Amino acid sequence: MKSKVYFIDLRAGYKENLPKKIARLFKTAGILKIIKKRDLVAVKLHFGELGNTAFIRPVYIRKIVETLKEIGAIPFLTDSNTLYAGTRSDSPHHLTTAIYNGFAYSVVNAPVIIADGLRGQSETCVNIDQKHFNKVYIGSEIIHADSLLSAAHFKGHELTGFGGTIKNIGMGCASRRGKLSQHSTVAPKVKRKKCEGCGDCIPHCPQQAISLIKEKAVIDPKKCIGCGECIIICPNGAIQIQWNQDIPVFMENMVEYTMGVLKNKKDRALFLNFITDVSPACDCLSHNDAPIVRNIGIVASKDPVAIDQASVDLVNREQALPGSCLKSNLKPGEDKFRALYPEVDWTIQLEYAEKIKLGTRDYELVAI
Repeated sequence: MKSKVYFIDLRAGYKENLPKKIARLFKTAGILKIIKKRDLVAVKLHFGELGNTAFIRPVYIRKIVETLKEIGAIPFLTDSNTLYAGTRSDSPHHLTTAIYNGFAYSVVNAPVIIADGLRGQSETCVNIDQKHFNKVYIGSEIIHADSLLSAAHFKGHELTGFGGTIKNIGMGCASRRGKLSQHSTVAPKVKRKKCEGCGDCIPHCPQQAISLIKEKAVIDPKKCIGCGECIIICPNGAIQIQWNQDIPVFMENMVEYTMGVLKNKKDRALFLNFITDVSPACDCLSHNDAPIVRNIGIVASKDPVAIDQASVDLVNREQALPGSCLKSNLKPGEDKFRALYPEVDWTIQLEYAEKIKLGTRDYELVAI
């Protein structure tokens, strides 16, 4: 049976501005049946690393908050701390970054609560009994919330091809231990010819696994946890994933964590993907490159698999924008994400999510 994915474009007028249109979108998608009066609602989003500007605009999040409050719910904005060293690796820095990027209470009308506590250790163990994990470790405030609204910025991603709802939930709700367990099979390597010995990767390694030897970066595989931060921070593209079966395992790990997050949220979760400022890489970077396609719109669904499949399809139907980093697959119908990351098969996360019954890739796109 096809899952419904509701879609709005970004056209607006004096009768209905875009924030009002967003409210109509997730009301149509079923928010009134999912969220109950007095529910503590975790609004899961990514606040963006300092210097990144591609994340969802706070004014859009405020409208989501206002609509939840109209129902009588009690929303809070949340994310979990990062595994890599950056501006969101502990709660004080994370909260400060959220405020700097516009997610202050005075703007969004809701408090920010970091899901896994001060240092990423406030977690709840969830039994899932799947292929890779029997147990997963989720930020406690996500688990303890009555319901969940995921607001994901849809974009490219260096480890999963694209990042959408599944990435926002599976990786984004995991505690530090959960992130470690997902990343633990992915090991990067240094291409010595490209390495200029700048040392930029060293302070960004959370495990101090990188050192300079004879003016070249060297990664200690015994210390490396495979978080991928060095890959995206290297200015010369000298650090790359060792592309093998571990990447599929990583994506399956992320999907299993998504199952863990949603286990106690059956019929209590709604998912939004903002297909805007579709940057080539994750919002975890302290910068964002030019978008690869035009701003397309926003989708909403009760099905986390269908919404990501629909989002991929909407992006791939587009003509690539001139001046982006894309060098191939520029035409409508061509795979933009495989052009960004040729070695990453993004379909793995959706196929596996469908296999373990998180949802279906078969969807009906309903334009409203």
